[in-house]
Amino acid sequence: MVKFLKPNKAVILLQGRYAGRKAVIVRSFDEGTRDRPYGHCLVAGIKKYPSKVIRKDSAKKTAKKSRVKAFVKLVNFQHLMPTRYTLDVDLKDVVAVDSFQSKDKKVTAAKETKKRLEERFKTGKNRWFFTKLRF
Repeated sequence: MVKFLKPNKAVILLQGRYAGRKAVIVRSFDEGTRDRPYGHCLVAGIKKYPSKVIRKDSAKKTAKKSRVKAFVKLVNFQHLMPTRYTLDVDLKDVVAVDSFQSKDKKVTAAKETKKRLEERFKTGKNRWFFTKLRF
């Protein structure tokens, strides 16, 4: 079987707290692990999307509207919908499986993810990823 849930692939979460949110695969576990004996992925996604920025906004208001909130999560393959998009943002060094050991590590991973995603948004690349899904 062809593996298509590869790192940097944009996915949409289908179940749970972040259902309907877009995320990017950081690492996939096709065979599962001892804790999770099923195929799953480590994903980093957008909890809160940036607002629409218009030309007449001040620099302060533009900065506020460009904010992104991020999350980091382990998700079952069944609860993901892959898309045709890829995101060339490097999150491997920031988010790892051991970041789920404690609350502090998870929070720092989410903050670093937030910073990288905001950078990506401000460059204007991957516009689809930063727009809210309307359904």
